[in-house]
Amino acid sequence: MSERLPGYRGLALKMLLEAGADIGDLIRVVKDNVVLEGVLIPRSEYSDDKHIVIKSRSGYNIGVEVTPATKVERVRTELKPLFVPPPPPEQRTGLPKVTILSTGGTIASRVDYRTGAVRPVISASDLYSIVPELSDIAVIDAEILFSIFSEDLTPKNWSAMARAVADHISRGIDGVVVTHGTDTMGYSAAALSFALQKLPVPVVFVGAQRSEDRPSSDAPMNLIGAVYAASSAPFAEVTVAMHETPSDEAIIIHRGTKVRKCHTSRRDAFKTVNSKPLARIVNNKIFILTNNYQPRDLERKIILKPEFDERAALIKFYPGMNPKIIDWYVSEGYRGIVLEGTGLGHVRRECFPAIKGAIDADVIVAMTSQCIWGRVNMNVYSNGRDLLSIGVIPLDDMLAETALVKMMWCLAQSKSIDEAKNLLITNIANEFSDRTVEHFEPPKFSMG
Repeated sequence: MSERLPGYRGLALKMLLEAGADIGDLIRVVKDNVVLEGVLIPRSEYSDDKHIVIKSRSGYNIGVEVTPATKVERVRTELKPLFVPPPPPEQRTGLPKVTILSTGGTIASRVDYRTGAVRPVISASDLYSIVPELSDIAVIDAEILFSIFSEDLTPKNWSAMARAVADHISRGIDGVVVTHGTDTMGYSAAALSFALQKLPVPVVFVGAQRSEDRPSSDAPMNLIGAVYAASSAPFAEVTVAMHETPSDEAIIIHRGTKVRKCHTSRRDAFKTVNSKPLARIVNNKIFILTNNYQPRDLERKIILKPEFDERAALIKFYPGMNPKIIDWYVSEGYRGIVLEGTGLGHVRRECFPAIKGAIDADVIVAMTSQCIWGRVNMNVYSNGRDLLSIGVIPLDDMLAETALVKMMWCLAQSKSIDEAKNLLITNIANEFSDRTVEHFEPPKFSMG
C-alpha cells in the first residue's frame, strides 16, 4: 500500500503510479470504450486491489474495476480533498451565554477517505462556524474536551465532563451543550445527572446520526435545538436533544436518566422510556411537556459529585446463562452487579446460589428488566419473591444503563455497603417514575 496513494495496492496502484497520478488529480479512466473522468480520491485501507475510485463532477463517487486492458491517464491537478471551516459569524451582544463542550462522535465528524468511514476531527468552534444560526441564539464559547467516539469513553471521562461543566457554570453562563457520540450518550447523560446536583442552568447533550458533511445530516438542527434549550429553557437538568421524527420537524428534549437509543441509524433514534419528554422545540419555540422539572435558577449553587467506581457490572440474563459469570465478577473484586432480568425481574433458579454468594460477599445485586417499557415487580412470581428474600434490590422502572451508572456513582459516594444501598433506591435525578407511563407519544403539533 502506498503512502502517496492511500488505500490503493496491486494492479490499481500500478496503473496510478504509471500514470503519475496523485490523490486530488483529475484523471481519465477508459474501460470497454467507456470514458470516465473524475477526481482521484483515497480508498478504504481494507478495500480490494481491483478498483479505482473517482469523484465525478456530479458529486457521486464512482468505483471502476480495472483490468490489464484499462487505461488510466492523469489530466491535471485539482484541489486536494480538504475541509476548511468557514470563519465563525460575528457574535451579537446581549444574548445568553452558552458553552459548547465537544467530546467527539458523529456530530463532530467528517468522512475519512482513508478508511471510508467517519472520524472525529471537527472541534466545537468548527461546529459553531458551520452553523451560523447559532449567533442569533446565544453568545458561544467553545471548548474541546475529547475527540473520540463514544464507545471509547469510560467513567473517567464522565468525571472529566462533570468537572468541566461545573467549571463553566461557575463562571456564570446560561447553559452548557455537550456534543457527544450517540452510541453511549445515554450513559453519559445519566452519569452527569447524578454527578451534577442542584444545577442552576440546563446541561444539554446532543449528537448526530449522520455527519454534518452529508446532505441528510441531522447535526445542524440538533445543535441549534440544543443551544436554544441550553440558553432559554425554563428547566435546569441534564437532558438529551435529538430529532423527534425522521423529518426536520422538531427537536425533542429527553431527561438524562430516562432516555435510550432505540435505533441504530434513524434520526429519531432516542426515546424517553417510562416517562414523558421534558420539552419539544419547534422553530426556536420551546413547548414544555411536563411540569415535573427542576426550574432554572441562576442563584442556585451547583453541587459536584463526579466520582464513579468502575467495579460494577451489567449482566444481561439469557436462557442457559452460566452462573459462573456472576462468580467471576465477585472473584475480580466487583462491588455491584446490575442484573437485566426477564419480564418483571427474573433469572433462572440455577443462578440463585451465585447471586446469594455475591450478596454474602457484600456485593450489591440489583434487578432491572430487559423490557423497554414497564417496571420490575418481583412479588408476583415465586422466583422473584425468592430473589427478594436473598437480598436482590428491585429498581422499579429504572433503565438498565442508568442503573449501572448509578451503581458506579453510589459506590463511589458511600463509605459503607448499607449507605450505597440506601442511595441506590433514593430518587436522585428522576431515574424512578412514580407511576409507569405507557409508551408515551407527545401531542401532535402544527408547523403553522
